[in-house]
Amino acid sequence: MNLTEVAETVLALDGVRERSSGGRRSWTYHGRLVARAEDDTTLVVRADFEERERFVGEHPETFAVAPRMEAHQKMQIVLDHGNDDAVGRALEAAWRLQRSA
Repeated sequence: MNLTEVAETVLALDGVRERSSGGRRSWTYHGRLVARAEDDTTLVVRADFEERERFVGEHPETFAVAPRMEAHQKMQIVLDHGNDDAVGRALEAAWRLQRSA
């Protein structure tokens, strides 16, 4: 998956808008972060702690929790590992999390 495909995936979700700040693209639901591009191949996405552990456990080459994110409901996604279905599920889970906030 690339950033164009990420944008297509999240913008298809109800209420998601794209922004750009400091040269980085981000996608929000009513102002709450769903996903943010860190660079061309890495995203930061929202994830509740349980789902985050599941994604990291199932696809450790794609999903990770940076030390600065340990206490937060966030995880990193590396897009170029070919786990596009899992990435899509994580993006949708991030949107659902923000909808319920």
